Amino acid sequence: MIEWSAGVDEAGRGPLAGPVVAAAVILDPARPIAGLADSKALKSPQRAAIAPLIRERAVAWGIGLASAAEIDAINILQATLLAMRRAVIALAVAPTHLDIDGNRLPSLEGLEGVRSAAAIIKGDSKVAAISAASILAKTARDHVMEQLDTRHPEYGFAIHKGYPVPAHLAALDAHGPSPVHRRSFAPVRSRLR
Repeated sequence: MIEWSAGVDEAGRGPLAGPVVAAAVILDPARPIAGLADSKALKSPQRAAIAPLIRERAVAWGIGLASAAEIDAINILQATLLAMRRAVIALAVAPTHLDIDGNRLPSLEGLEGVRSAAAIIKGDSKVAAISAASILAKTARDHVMEQLDTRHPEYGFAIHKGYPVPAHLAALDAHGPSPVHRRSFAPVRSRLR
C-alpha cells in the first residue's frame, strides 16, 4: 500500500462573517511547486498564481468548510476541526498520515485509511503540504467572501473578507448583521437588533 501524507490548514477563524475554510493537500514529490509558503506571508497575487499550480500538480486536494451557522452552534474551534475533517474526506486519494497546522487535531474516527496525525505549530511555514493547504484554504475562502459580497454589497466583504476592520464595523452599525455574520462573535452579538 502506498503511504500518502496530507497537509491540512484553515483560513478564516478571525473574521466576523462567512465560513471557516480548510484545505487538505497531498503533494507529488515528482512535481515540485516553487514558492510554497504560509499564505499569510504571500501577497494576494502570489497566492492566486500558486493555487492553480497546487491544484494541477498535487496528487490530491480537498476543500471543506463550516458555515457561520455551524460556527455559532459549535464554536469556532470545533467548526475549524469539522472543516478540516471535511477537507480530508474530500481528497480523491485517502491519506495514511495527516500533518495539521496548529496544536489541535480533528477526530480521526471514520477517516478511512488515516492511521496517524501530527499537530505542528507554525506548520504552514515548516511543512510544504501544509503551506499548500494554507494557500488553497485562503484563496478558496477569499472567493467565497467575494461571492457573498455580491449578495450583501453593503458590508464590503470583497475588500476586507469579513475581518473586523473599521469599515466593516461601521457597516454592521448601519445595517445590523447579515445572515452570514457569526452571531456568537462579540462584535456581531453586540449589534443584534
